Amino acid sequence: MIIILKSGSSEEDIQHVADRITQLGLTPHISRGEFRTIIGAIGEEGAALPEQLEQIAGVEKVMPIMRPYKLASREFNPDDTVLDIRGVKVGGEHCAVIAGPCSVENRELLFDVARQVKAAGASILRGGAFKPRTSPYSFQGLGKQGLEYLAQARAEFDMPIITEVMDPRDVELMADYTDIYQVGARNMQNYNLLLEVGQTKKPVFLKRGMAAPINELLMSAEYVMSRGNHQVIVCERGIRTFETQTRFTLDISAVPVIRANSHLPVFVDPSHAAGQRELVADLALAGMAAGAHGVMVEVHTNPEQALSDGPQSMLPSSFRRLMERLRQIAELSGRRLN
Repeated sequence: MIIILKSGSSEEDIQHVADRITQLGLTPHISRGEFRTIIGAIGEEGAALPEQLEQIAGVEKVMPIMRPYKLASREFNPDDTVLDIRGVKVGGEHCAVIAGPCSVENRELLFDVARQVKAAGASILRGGAFKPRTSPYSFQGLGKQGLEYLAQARAEFDMPIITEVMDPRDVELMADYTDIYQVGARNMQNYNLLLEVGQTKKPVFLKRGMAAPINELLMSAEYVMSRGNHQVIVCERGIRTFETQTRFTLDISAVPVIRANSHLPVFVDPSHAAGQRELVADLALAGMAAGAHGVMVEVHTNPEQALSDGPQSMLPSSFRRLMERLRQIAELSGRRLN
């Protein structure tokens, strides 16, 4: 349920309502807006009746949340969530581009790519230190050494970094190295991992599973938020369909659907969807035009020798041209690209 407080409620009023919600066996989640404060009362249905909550001093109205995801819904927070990640704003009118190599292969490559994508306008650097691969014999990443290279690149180029976490046991290890935890498509429903990153204070970049409906993606976001971490970005990265011309099918319709139903920022990942670098730019532009708050793109200086995902990695020169067009689309839609 959503408890809407009366305009001008004091901090004491808000705390009183939160305490009463706790006494009724529910968990309060406070969302402070510009003019109103809303408290989500989350827990087992039937734990408290709306009539009980409406009697609390300071409460104006109690409304049920009809969707299975509560904290991620627009009912809980009608305003777009805007995250500030080391000075880079994401959400609402703020758009951002995440770029970098699929995996951290060595320090020289990472620094070379970072230098070029930042010059082109990217604001967040990506790179996998731990790589989930279909084959156990493929390159699995450099592990902790890769994390150290990413942290060095962050210091050198003043860019927040994002890298994938695959195991709940690695969350603490990665805390000193990454600015954003990426939860990949294969781990979208790894609930132990979602709960673990939900207890951190770092943003979580959650990719849609390759066969997951949108509701299940948002329920996975709910897992993270239920532990107190509301800094979640969801990402459409392509789903499996009967089409064989691309690696996956980028579901462009997911962008406006998510935006209509959730306040969380939404990104698209055209690289993994296409599987072919020639298609990445057009899909990135389509995602931005559909209302995405950003795109994640893989860039490599020598894709033919990449240790992972070379065929879908853009060259720096192509990425520069893409950035110019993304900036134009953002401006035409009344948004701005970081």
